[in-house]
Amino acid sequence: MKTLAKRLVIAATAAALMVGAAHAHRAWIVPSATVVSGDNAWVTLDAAVSNNLFFPDHRPMQVDAITITAPDGSIVKPANASVGQYRTTFDLKLDQKGTYSIAQANSGLNASWKEGTETKRWRGSMAEYVSQGIDKKPGVELTLSSRRVETFVTNGAPTPIKSTGKGLEISGAHPNDLYSGEEVTFKLTDNGKPAANVEITLIQGGDRYREQAGEVMLKTGADGTFKMKAENAGMYWLEAESRGTASMEGKSVKSMSTLVAVLEVLPG
Repeated sequence: MKTLAKRLVIAATAAALMVGAAHAHRAWIVPSATVVSGDNAWVTLDAAVSNNLFFPDHRPMQVDAITITAPDGSIVKPANASVGQYRTTFDLKLDQKGTYSIAQANSGLNASWKEGTETKRWRGSMAEYVSQGIDKKPGVELTLSSRRVETFVTNGAPTPIKSTGKGLEISGAHPNDLYSGEEVTFKLTDNGKPAANVEITLIQGGDRYREQAGEVMLKTGADGTFKMKAENAGMYWLEAESRGTASMEGKSVKSMSTLVAVLEVLPG
């Protein structure tokens, strides 16, 4: 009875925390393995948005929004895709040797302005921004937002990851060559340029089973680089957000770029 009562208390506490942390939903794509080998290599991936890492408890990520880029730059279709209540699952056959990128990336214009005490929000293209008269709203603020949720899988030896030049991206140390206790240097770029002074949050998965999430806070230097050292092996969730300005159709606008990367750290 004591054990049951304890479990009920824990469940109630967890539920209360989840309600309080509703704003903290985290998106992720997690592969069954990040490094494989062979001519008939497969991995299975889960993609979701959840409160805990990597425990699906909120909503699935739509598989149509995910792009798989092969080592040669070609686009690969997911196999055996299934969208459930809380997560999306699909398989990937790694026919090529090298590193695959699996990402959900999107971007768009966002505007906000005040009408009385109410904040109005809008999203669309630059042409719609002008044609709908949004640009004439008093005090309107326009932001180009970009978000990328990504992970990487390598068949055989790692190969360089090609930059798209759009939004916030990670480079430097190879994401499939990470080991516990080993310090590595990554670099963040925003629209192809070094992302300076960007704050980064690093959390090991399995926070559902810890009293403290154990966030590690990092920051990029003037050249966009930052150092990372994971003491424990496992899957990690990295999030970074960069703010600045960008040019779009001849107009200077505010920009906000977000990157989420799921990285596996192997035993050192």
